[in-house]
Amino acid sequence: MLHIIRYRSQELEAICMQINASGYGLTFGLQSRIEDNMQLVAKHIRAANMYFNRSMTGATVGVQPFGGEGLSGTGPKAGGPHYLTRFVTERTLTINTAAIGGNIELLARED
Repeated sequence: MLHIIRYRSQELEAICMQINASGYGLTFGLQSRIEDNMQLVAKHIRAANMYFNRSMTGATVGVQPFGGEGLSGTGPKAGGPHYLTRFVTERTLTINTAAIGGNIELLARED
C-alpha cells in the first residue's frame, strides 16, 4: 500500500505523529530539498526503513535492510547469514522431578 499526502511545512511534526499513530512502520519516504525536514522526519517517524529523495522499492536481499516495525512486521532484516535465527524464540522448560514424587537418583545415575 502506498499512501501519499501533501502537507504544509509547519504541520510536518504533527503529520509524523499521525503517521506513527497508524501503528504501521515498514517503509517511509520523503522527497524534500530541505535538510531540516529530513532531520525532523528522521527524528520522529517510527519506521524500519526511511528513504529520502530516492526510490523506496527494490531492496536487495542480504545487502539492503528491509524489515518492519509495529504492525508491519517483526523487525528482522531480509537475508544475510543470521536471517532465520531472528525468527526463533528461545524457551526453557524446567521440571523438578523430585517435587512431583519422582526418583531423582534414577535420572542422575551414571553407569
